[in-house]
Amino acid sequence: MYRVVLIDDERRIVEGLRKVVRWADYNCSVAGVAGNADEGAALIRELRPHILFTDIRMPGKDGLAMVAGLRSEFPDLQVAILTGYRDFAYAQEAIRLGVTRFLLKPSKMDEIKEALQAMVESLTNNASAGEYAVFSLVSAGAGYWEVAVMTLVANARYLLMSCALSQKLAPETGMGHRMLLAFDVTDEIFGVSIAFPGRLNPFYTYGAMAVAIPGWALGTFFGVVVGNVLPLRLVSALSVGLYGMFLAIIVPPARGNRVVLALVLLSFAASWAAASLPALAAMSSGVKTIVLTVAISLGAAILFPVAEEAEA
Repeated sequence: MYRVVLIDDERRIVEGLRKVVRWADYNCSVAGVAGNADEGAALIRELRPHILFTDIRMPGKDGLAMVAGLRSEFPDLQVAILTGYRDFAYAQEAIRLGVTRFLLKPSKMDEIKEALQAMVESLTNNASAGEYAVFSLVSAGAGYWEVAVMTLVANARYLLMSCALSQKLAPETGMGHRMLLAFDVTDEIFGVSIAFPGRLNPFYTYGAMAVAIPGWALGTFFGVVVGNVLPLRLVSALSVGLYGMFLAIIVPPARGNRVVLALVLLSFAASWAAASLPALAAMSSGVKTIVLTVAISLGAAILFPVAEEAEA
């Protein structure tokens, strides 16, 4: 059963949530309550809950500062904010801290139930864009086939990455190695692995994973620490640096191969056209990316095939 902690300086809010919500229906129980951020932080460290409902403005430290201070210790804690203030800066900070739901008081019971269900679901699966897309369909009453197709489309890019990595492995590479690489493929791991010259040794990718996984954890930790010091606008501006990672992946092979350079430029142009054409406005950005990836990759494979001897 998932442990829930409620933090609010208004006692009636805490007691109302505790009594009105049927926590057992979501496999949850209220493990503890607190009236301010300092008490709440101590309670969280003691009880180690899975889910947190907290106010922002409370005596002493505010709720968002409390969450920021706890993020490195509890990276998987699902957080819902309950506040009576419509302040966009609060919403921005909540997004930066990975808050699951931002609810305005007084909140309807359906909104609280939806927030609780979302947090429980996030605890039980490993997804992001796919999770959002599927639950949007479920809430609209979609059937099983619609959900299955959307799940396939939302995760198709990982299918493409896995296929590309599998082809880059030596023919004698066992199925176990292929499945393990596919299980933990990410944009970054894929970029590093696919840029490796010649046949890919699976242990090269395992090494990248061994560095990347703790790196993500440490990056999250330092992001929280630095994010509490730097102004919010500067933190948002620094997020542009994420695109530097993708440039670092595509520039080296593009410099060494004119065909790759031409395909990269074609991809940029096609992506801009797909985003600008009114005829494609109804198509989601994810579907556009998948369609362009398949079309350009297929065309390149037909027009510029790579001989097996050149990869050996």
